[in-house]
Amino acid sequence: MENFICVQCGAQFSQTAEPPPRCPICQDERQFVRHDGQQWTTLQKLALHHRNRIEEEAPRLLGIGTEPEFAIAQRALLVQSPAGNLLWDCISLLEDNTIAEVRGRGGIRAIAISHPHFYSSMVEWAEHFDAEIYLHAADRQWVMRASPRIQFWEGTTFPLWDDLTLINCGGHFEGGTVLHWPAGAHGKGALLTSDILTVVQDRRYLSFMRSYPNLIPLAAAAIDRILETLEEFSFDQIYGGWWKANMLAHAKTAVARSAERYLRAIGHSTERLS
Repeated sequence: MENFICVQCGAQFSQTAEPPPRCPICQDERQFVRHDGQQWTTLQKLALHHRNRIEEEAPRLLGIGTEPEFAIAQRALLVQSPAGNLLWDCISLLEDNTIAEVRGRGGIRAIAISHPHFYSSMVEWAEHFDAEIYLHAADRQWVMRASPRIQFWEGTTFPLWDDLTLINCGGHFEGGTVLHWPAGAHGKGALLTSDILTVVQDRRYLSFMRSYPNLIPLAAAAIDRILETLEEFSFDQIYGGWWKANMLAHAKTAVARSAERYLRAIGHSTERLS
């Protein structure tokens, strides 16, 4: 029996004797099946040719990503906080060096994940670090490996510790979540967004999509919801889902500016933003 891992999205599945017939996450319109067909691996096989890169993205913020790139090539972020560390998002590979590095920084109190494309091997990580997993209930159907460690939360916000707050913005997925880290940016506040709000190549802007690989935009109502949900939170920086996909100053202003540009591009009035 193996916990097979989808090579395209990196999600680890519940134990089976044979690989699952399909990956529902990849068959959804927001993702895709590999052009040469569905493929599977395991944690043990993945570790034969991959390793995890670990480096500081910012003070008290540790990036963890796999090399060579695997699945959608994201990196997780370990938020180091006085009352316990939070792993934001997750990756598929977990091996001895990563376990030692993370334990040396205080371990993981809990894991919180933005949306199903980042679920990866979350249960494996949670079991190694004796951690809970926080997922928004609206995305319950996309969990491919069930675990009693998973806690589904509902509503718009979910407070953690040290003023860390999970915020359900929707958009990319109904349960799409970002993390507000008020101690980030030297006390000015930071937002960890994955690609619920994605930092684009022009670092002055972000964008918002239902599907990034399939180029499906979000409707204006989804953009409104994101803006309204974030209005009460202060943040000067944004850390996205990939290495260096970060906005390091004036991030809240950039969110409004980016939303205005996006709505203008899809031919929607931006008067309410002024």
